Amino acid sequence: MCSIMGYCSPDAVYRDFKKGFDRTISRGPDSSRIVDTGKGLLGFHRLAIMGLQPEGMQPFALDGSYVVCNGEIYGFESFKKELQDKGYHFQSGSDCEILLPLYQEYGTDMFRMLDAEFALILFDHKTGQFIAARDPIGIRPLYYGYDEAGAILFASEPKNLMGLCRRIMPFPPGHYYQDGKFICYRDIAAVEQVCYDDLDTVCRNIREKLTAGIQKRLVADAKVGFLLSGGLDSSLVCAVAQRCSEQPIRTFAIGMSEDAIDLKYARQVADYIGSQHTEVYITAQDVLDALDPVIQLLGTYDITTIRASIGMYLVCKAIHETTDIRVLLTGEISDELFGYKYTDFAPSPEAFQQEAEKRLRELHMYDVLRADRCISVNSLEARVPFGDLDFVQYVMSIDPAKKVNIYGKGKYLLRRAFTGDYLPRDILYREKAAFSDAVGHSLVDDLKRYADGLYSQEEFQCRAQAYTHARPFTKESLLYREIFEKYYPGQSQMITDFWMPNKSWAGCNVDDPSARVLANYGASGI
Repeated sequence: MCSIMGYCSPDAVYRDFKKGFDRTISRGPDSSRIVDTGKGLLGFHRLAIMGLQPEGMQPFALDGSYVVCNGEIYGFESFKKELQDKGYHFQSGSDCEILLPLYQEYGTDMFRMLDAEFALILFDHKTGQFIAARDPIGIRPLYYGYDEAGAILFASEPKNLMGLCRRIMPFPPGHYYQDGKFICYRDIAAVEQVCYDDLDTVCRNIREKLTAGIQKRLVADAKVGFLLSGGLDSSLVCAVAQRCSEQPIRTFAIGMSEDAIDLKYARQVADYIGSQHTEVYITAQDVLDALDPVIQLLGTYDITTIRASIGMYLVCKAIHETTDIRVLLTGEISDELFGYKYTDFAPSPEAFQQEAEKRLRELHMYDVLRADRCISVNSLEARVPFGDLDFVQYVMSIDPAKKVNIYGKGKYLLRRAFTGDYLPRDILYREKAAFSDAVGHSLVDDLKRYADGLYSQEEFQCRAQAYTHARPFTKESLLYREIFEKYYPGQSQMITDFWMPNKSWAGCNVDDPSARVLANYGASGI
């Protein structure tokens, strides 16, 4: 993971820019550079993953133009060869060095050509313009805001822009910015043509496309590890990766010392696939001690995101402190594609599809944000195979009548796709608890108990009324909002609302985001 920032004004003050930019130096601790383009400043903090030599340091320059990019461009070698045939010369093995030549050849059309998770800021010397862009899912973070004179700023995290911009907003995924406008180049959630493949074909394509997405994310010049919860999604990523690896992969799991639901399942998966496995145990005090720094690093008040981030932050912290791993593969985005526990209540296939589209478009504010911040703050890079663009596009196009739970088992298509010897059958068909619950039911219970002791009912009702946007509705949500406001005062609109089940569906009008409160939770997390 790296950090980028751009101040698109010749009046940018270097000292103020550097102060804001250095708040995310943990994203790129290897080296830093700020350049003055003559029209504004561009900054880059580097975490070396591809092309580890000094020549891979950004900003890259070409004919007076500059680019900074936090990203991984898969299959960049074919672009590089094409560009070399056209006379371009390259100094490093960095995938991002192709971006300026690619822009010279194709302009902004290049964004749709990229198979990548990326955020970039580019200065075009010929036009004197700044251009920014973000991948279609928003796996790599990017935010923007305007200074008092109306100049636009871009940065990897909102904390970079605090004090420089009055209002900070997430850069919309699948868009690029040019000439004062945000232009959509790809809406990954939109389905151009519904796929009516038969069940066997659907499952074969799911298996082949996900496997390809995992394989391409194993390529790195730095060491790679895996987060393994013991649930379906991360277990499949690890199982496929192990098949592609000559040596045992390194897997990591975390749980509460009292009731770590998933540790035993993660251990079972690790033993089955033969990975080198590490367990991390945490206590209730560890959870409470992490709450303030986690909300600060996340820049959110969302209940689900914060609960799930505590375990992820602490396991990544342990990985950073005890290993030389630089890249982590995770299991995010599967739920949005194949369904949660609450999507079992979808009143129709069409409603299921509409919900999937909504969740996918909002992911950059929730699960994807969690994975990015918890991993990057520990100077690691996140890679998300379920976010592979070809895979996502295919799954979204599948006839929703096949994706709804008519099988008596959630995520049936994904499970069926990997039937065989990838995983033990009881793991493949196990109902998984939500990550925050699976780290231990006590984690969520401890947080709720702590918040309950902070406010009387009268205090809660009075303080909650102070917020008009995304008003807290429980004592726990009020606690998170007040910590958020301490670090990001007045910036709540960076997050649309709370990540909750669709309350308009029967059975989903609940006051807690945990699947534990749903009637169909059943044996999940046992």
